[in-house]
Amino acid sequence: MVATVIPFTDPRNRVDSGQGFDGVVRVTYEGYFGTGALVFGGRAVLTAAHLFPNATGSANVFFETSAGSQVIASSRLLLHPDYDAVNGNHDLALVWLSSSAPISADRYNLYRDSDEIGQTMTMVGYGTPGSGDTGILTSFSGTPLRLKASNQFDADIATLKASLGSTMAWMPTAGTQLIADFDNGTSGRDALRQLINLPGLGLGPDEGIISPGDSGGPALLNGRIAGIASYTASLAKGSATPDIDTVTNSSFGEIGFWQRLSNYQQWIDQSLRAEYPNAPAKAADVQKEVAESDSGTRYAYFLLQFSGVRSDAGQLLSVDYATRDGTAIAGSDYLAVSDTLVLYPNENQATIPVEIIGDLIAEPDETFYLDVFNPVGGSFGAGIIQLTAMRTIVNDDGGF
Repeated sequence: MVATVIPFTDPRNRVDSGQGFDGVVRVTYEGYFGTGALVFGGRAVLTAAHLFPNATGSANVFFETSAGSQVIASSRLLLHPDYDAVNGNHDLALVWLSSSAPISADRYNLYRDSDEIGQTMTMVGYGTPGSGDTGILTSFSGTPLRLKASNQFDADIATLKASLGSTMAWMPTAGTQLIADFDNGTSGRDALRQLINLPGLGLGPDEGIISPGDSGGPALLNGRIAGIASYTASLAKGSATPDIDTVTNSSFGEIGFWQRLSNYQQWIDQSLRAEYPNAPAKAADVQKEVAESDSGTRYAYFLLQFSGVRSDAGQLLSVDYATRDGTAIAGSDYLAVSDTLVLYPNENQATIPVEIIGDLIAEPDETFYLDVFNPVGGSFGAGIIQLTAMRTIVNDDGGF
């Protein structure tokens, strides 16, 4: 991760365990590495498709958390079916883990709203460090560092393409990528002012841009993944050459590109749902009691079903949900979740998994709840504003 003004060694750029970024991981594949983010459910990492040119074999995922370091091999790689390497389109992949992620690793939900443009995001990754004045440190040979910086999502990529035309050699799909330029506070390095008349002098010492090794890393808005780092470019238009050195090396005046996850939530949600182990397919399959196991996590499932009729075949339905303690305590007995569940066209049910924490401690059976509320596109029935279900975590460690 390259930052402006302050060096990468400054504490403002360093990411220490326990800061909410312990789900940002390093992903290695065939001698190369990138970055990824552990998504809700703790079984998959979201990253960039271009990290896996062969889409076969196994990747390794490196976790650094408050509980220490751990490496987990992948069990499966899934690239977006429309991934287009030539034009940087649909550059997303899911890496399934061969075992559950560390309990101490943060899990991230998706940023689902389409209001990202104009918002300040936090980018986190293992990219090669450097400075905006000179670009990446090509001589850097130390252990990959997890760093962070900020930037603002400035525009959709279609705005840039419309202005540059054939000067921009690739053909991006409108609405699928977000862009941000790397400012140093001067108009001469303000790329988007010069290229599309969108002025902005940056965030001062907090500003940064992605660099090699950040590919697949998250751009977070309010702790949710809004973008996945994809690539950078050094662009010019006529006499306007904002890049400080005209070399694509993550220096001032360059532009970063992120895959826009609000456009991809259906592919991500449904890909995850298809891989939940032993998920219930109908109400009769739902298990209301779940043994905790001895280590790692296992799922307790909740099944949401829509029994009405859509007013439009393409209509999306959604509900918000959140877990709530009973005698079971979040963080000790299960991992708390809260998010929005979306039912997509031709989809009338979906499961919500909650990770149950395994241990060897003998204790009483314990309960927790899932509250479901704020239905959009449907209702729970006249006068009903919330549904609640309970699950019991069954002690499997003998007497207590």
